[in-house]
Amino acid sequence: MKPDLFRADLAAKPEALARLAASLRSADPFAELPRDVRRVVFLGMGSSRYAARVAAYRLRARGLDAAAEYASAPAYPPVPGTLYVAVSATGGSRETLDALEPLRGKAPLVALTNVPDSPVGEAADLVVPMLAGPEEGGVACRTFQHTSALLLALEQRLTGPGRDLPALLDRTAEASAELLEGRWLDRVLPLLDGPDGVYMIAPFERISSADQSALMVREGPRRPADACETGDWAHVDVYLTKTRDYRALLFPGSPYDAQAMEWITRRGSTVVTVGGEVDGAAAAIRYRGDEDPDLALLTETLVAELVAAAWWND
Repeated sequence: MKPDLFRADLAAKPEALARLAASLRSADPFAELPRDVRRVVFLGMGSSRYAARVAAYRLRARGLDAAAEYASAPAYPPVPGTLYVAVSATGGSRETLDALEPLRGKAPLVALTNVPDSPVGEAADLVVPMLAGPEEGGVACRTFQHTSALLLALEQRLTGPGRDLPALLDRTAEASAELLEGRWLDRVLPLLDGPDGVYMIAPFERISSADQSALMVREGPRRPADACETGDWAHVDVYLTKTRDYRALLFPGSPYDAQAMEWITRRGSTVVTVGGEVDGAAAAIRYRGDEDPDLALLTETLVAELVAAAWWND
């Protein structure tokens, strides 16, 4: 992994999103899915599973049975009507390949990958390219963003038309370009730079933002970082504010933001919000369109990625 190339990968996000938007305007990558899908099981590891967990929740919210499994979990027999979606940026995840092997010929398999001719792609009945381009820095950043976007396209294919996804991607590209200008970075870095790591807090419908953000800090600069769902924070992470120099990125939007901030403010901890204003926060990072939850889902992890890139280059 290379820090300078990671920063270049991030800088290429708007251009890559424009390519994906153009592709979605020209064709539906999921057009060849079976018509009788009654259940969806996502298989993946790391950031692939993070994105899939939100996709599964969104499908359940629209009435379709869906689950996101660790590809490394013990396999269970496929149920008729189940579509399996393997998510792997490189297409070479050992765990994902192992999970697919007993399913071949027994259930429809879709591969969502950045390398269509990879082993995961070869095992699938339908391959959907991420179109994120090579990530020379060795960190899944654009592929994570494109995974989330394409899973929105899958949602629409399975549950019915929704918003204009190419237009959403165009707006995401604009928001990403705004964050990439980095005018906010110098004032935020000292607020998050504590001796006890940094914590990410997000509502469940965007929990992938917290998961991916924490991973970026661990994977690049190799600093301690962890993620928590906002409501669950009061049950599992509140204790850290008592004994640690607690620093957090909060992705607003949960009805439990105020509950978390009450404890955080009372104990003198430091919070920076991304995409919204919350009472008690030390700073807020705003960008155009951040009030749109779908745009936030596709955009907001760039903040932690840029923080990680800055720390990695120190």
